[in-house]
Amino acid sequence: MTVHQNHGVHRFALLVSGATFFLVIAGASVTSTGSGLAVPDWPLSFGTLFPPMEGGVLYEHSHRMIAGAVLVLTIILNVWLFRREERPWVRNMGLVTLVLLVVQALLGGLTVLNRLPPAISVSHAGLAVAVFGLTVSLALVTSPGWREFSSRSETAGLAFPRGLALVTACAIYLQIVLGAIVRHVGAGLAIPDFPLSFGRLFPPDLSAPIVLHYAHRVGAFVVSVCACLLIVRIVRNHRDEAMLRRLAVFLAGVLALQLMLGALTIWTRRAVVPTTAHVAFGAVTLALCLMLTLWLYRLQPLRAARPVRLVNLAELTLNRTHKP
Repeated sequence: MTVHQNHGVHRFALLVSGATFFLVIAGASVTSTGSGLAVPDWPLSFGTLFPPMEGGVLYEHSHRMIAGAVLVLTIILNVWLFRREERPWVRNMGLVTLVLLVVQALLGGLTVLNRLPPAISVSHAGLAVAVFGLTVSLALVTSPGWREFSSRSETAGLAFPRGLALVTACAIYLQIVLGAIVRHVGAGLAIPDFPLSFGRLFPPDLSAPIVLHYAHRVGAFVVSVCACLLIVRIVRNHRDEAMLRRLAVFLAGVLALQLMLGALTIWTRRAVVPTTAHVAFGAVTLALCLMLTLWLYRLQPLRAARPVRLVNLAELTLNRTHKP
């Protein structure tokens, strides 16, 4: 692939990831405004392609239109990758992204046709974030910086941060899915105060909604600890890798913002803006952690030098003297 073609694929992958992020925001706004059944049929809207954009229909039908645009863009990206991309694993990543996007669209339709069952709604939300993470990963691995990275110096001590980054990414994704469960079963305000729970460290009642809500808070603590350990490790031990340090700093900032948005969601009684932003920046947190993980695996560990055997000078002289 020529340099010009490589830049073109990368820029288009950036466009796809940006459009997918808007799709995540649109889906979150549908849930935040309670507009999931504003349009009761699927794939059409009240039997038409363009219904009157009023009330909840504005949120729900806009979500469908953005989803359609993302699907078309992802198909184009896959055609471009299969025509121009020489790395099979990148082409396969694009194909997996397209397949998951189609599955997500079908889950969205089933969500409406079955009148918002929590299991399907949560699967739809979780898959949306996974698709966004894959589009961001595609934009990263098609970037010129990724291709030119092999010429840089090698770095030692990668096993621990690689494993920690992978664990952190998995923890963030599980936390997002748990948040989707809390949202879709109506447990968003099961604990109405923050940072305490009914004025206590542990909630006095252990009903299902409260347990789910409290588990989401515990998950936020676990994710924060893992992310902070990863950020500190990268900043301390990988000072020569500017990209890694920038991603670590961005992750720290987005994580702090995400925690604040979670608190605002409670304090504002699930107002639309902070609730939607909380979902959106959860996806951004996952995307940043995935980028960190990919960069860490892109680095080549410094091979340990073979030990040099020090020979005693007297022993060497003695051996030479006794040679036949």
